[in-house]
Amino acid sequence: MVNMKWKILSTQYLFNDLWFKVRKDVCETPEGKIIDPYYVYEFPTWVTVVPVTEEGKIVMVRQYRHALGEVCIEIPGGCVDDTDKSLQDAVARELSEETGYSFSSFDYLGKVSANPSTNNNLMHMFLAKGGKKTSEQKLDHNEELQVELFSIEEVKDLLRGNKIVQSMHVSCILYAFEKMGEIAFR
Repeated sequence: MVNMKWKILSTQYLFNDLWFKVRKDVCETPEGKIIDPYYVYEFPTWVTVVPVTEEGKIVMVRQYRHALGEVCIEIPGGCVDDTDKSLQDAVARELSEETGYSFSSFDYLGKVSANPSTNNNLMHMFLAKGGKKTSEQKLDHNEELQVELFSIEEVKDLLRGNKIVQSMHVSCILYAFEKMGEIAFR
C-alpha cells in the first residue's frame, strides 16, 4: 500500500474556544509537496442515537439552529464529555438530558465524519431500545428542545420529504433502520 499520509511541519491555532478550534497547518506530502496553509476545524467527539421507546416510537427533538436560521427536527446527541466513561455513557447522558428518557439497551452502529477534509472529529452512532420517560429534561443554558414521538413510518416520511436536514442524523437513522430490519441495503 502506498503511503499517502501527510507530515505536519507546523501548526498555528487561529481560534481556540470551548468546543471549537481552528488551526492552520503547514504540511508535506510523501512526494515532497508543501501544502501551506491547510485549515483544520477541531471539535470534540460527538455521539448521536436513534432512541426507540418501549411502545416502538422514535424520540426526536425539535430545536432552533441559528447557523441555518431554521427550526430543525433531529435525533438526540451531543459532545462526549471528559466525565463520560464510554461513548455509550455519553449517549445515555445526552438522552437523559435532552429528552428525560432512559433506555434498556444500546447497539453501536459505527462512526461517520461530518467532513473529513476539514473536521478532525467523528460522530459515533447508536440505536437505543426500551425507552421510557424517567425524568425531566436537564438542558444546557443555550438549549431549548421540544421532544416529539414519531412512528417509524412517520420518520421514513420525514426522510422521504427531506425534512431532516442534519446529514449525520440522516446517516444514523438509516443505519438504525437497517439494524432494525426496516430498510435493506442491497
